[in-house]
Amino acid sequence: MSFLSVAAPDIDAMADEIESDVIAWRHHFHEFPELSNREVNTAHYIAQYLNSLGLEVTTGIARTGVVGILDSGKPGPVVALRADMDGLPVLEQNDLPYRSTQTGEYNGQTVPVMHACGHDTHMAMLMGAAKILTELKGELRGKVKFIFQPAEEGAPAGETGGAEIMVKEGVLKNPDVDVIFGLHISANTDVGTIRYNSGGTMAAVDPFKIVIKGKQAHGAYPWKSVDPVVTAAQMIMSIQTIVSRELRLIDDAAVVSIGSIHGGNRSNIIPNEVELVGTIRTLNSDARDHIYEALPRKVQGIADSMGAQAELTLPLDYYYPITYNDPALTEAMLPTMQRTAGVENTRLSKPVTGAEDFSFFQEQIPGLYVWVGGKPLDVSEEDSPAHHTPEFFVDDSGMKLGVRLLTNFTLDYMAAN
Repeated sequence: MSFLSVAAPDIDAMADEIESDVIAWRHHFHEFPELSNREVNTAHYIAQYLNSLGLEVTTGIARTGVVGILDSGKPGPVVALRADMDGLPVLEQNDLPYRSTQTGEYNGQTVPVMHACGHDTHMAMLMGAAKILTELKGELRGKVKFIFQPAEEGAPAGETGGAEIMVKEGVLKNPDVDVIFGLHISANTDVGTIRYNSGGTMAAVDPFKIVIKGKQAHGAYPWKSVDPVVTAAQMIMSIQTIVSRELRLIDDAAVVSIGSIHGGNRSNIIPNEVELVGTIRTLNSDARDHIYEALPRKVQGIADSMGAQAELTLPLDYYYPITYNDPALTEAMLPTMQRTAGVENTRLSKPVTGAEDFSFFQEQIPGLYVWVGGKPLDVSEEDSPAHHTPEFFVDDSGMKLGVRLLTNFTLDYMAAN
């Protein structure tokens, strides 16, 4: 692979020069977070900045999404860089001077809002990369699309949103994108470190619901009932054997979890109905296909054995594909990662059963999604607050690597294609 004339030290110096801006942008986003599909002020702030760079800016994609296009004026590939924008309904509990005190409406309730997953850093890093790449316009070939995506955490009930809707609305078209890069800050990975994986990197998500219908009776006379509670208990235990006894665990890591059980209202009444809600996580299509066959088989078999009825809804209300890093692209970009962070700080990582709707972009075009460290070096992984918690924290110093990486991904891909 040949590289553009701009050497890595020059990118480093440019990232150093704008680091204070990146930190200021991140603090602003963190102090004023907005929930999924409600990122109105966030989108306006980003659009204003992209306009100030002289980019071609489009707003209102998938409700609040923003896209900026940098055209080098020379033929070449179209590279997309993506950052997510939404916060979470979490009450921030720390003493940061830029902590959030914002509230929003979530499913009809007023809730606190916090950037508890690092999307504030993602936006700031992408804005930093946009600034550097705009300054390097004369060195580029082709175009760069800067995609700021709403609703990565999932749209509110009754709405659609996120990457899936951006794709449906044509965000990868006009001009047609050749490749897409994304990154996620990690609260349990050391600052200065990149983690990556080739192939299945984050899991597909399939929520499901099971409604078990029996026959109500007095709790003192269970023989007069068809007990949906006991049926549910047997069903839950049997569902676990799909993974533990039917999948090749050495090849097919997967999860089937029940997260919600609802049924009954008194200790002495066996209810008519019990509802189970759960999630399936898979890292390859074969495992997903097997669970799709096995789950209704287990549900129906146990219901029949108990004399109950069962209704399975799968998937329930949304679906995320596998976040799949294109192997050829990953291999081609590994030298870029190693040059940007250092060989010793570029680490092959195992897949995780968390999920990312970046996967909808990767269904359409080759994509690479990596983790960038945000954990202070003097904090142990065990003591670092987890994502989606009130204490969540990442160090501002971790963002400079992300800015450099997004910039170098773009420059190196353009140089080689």
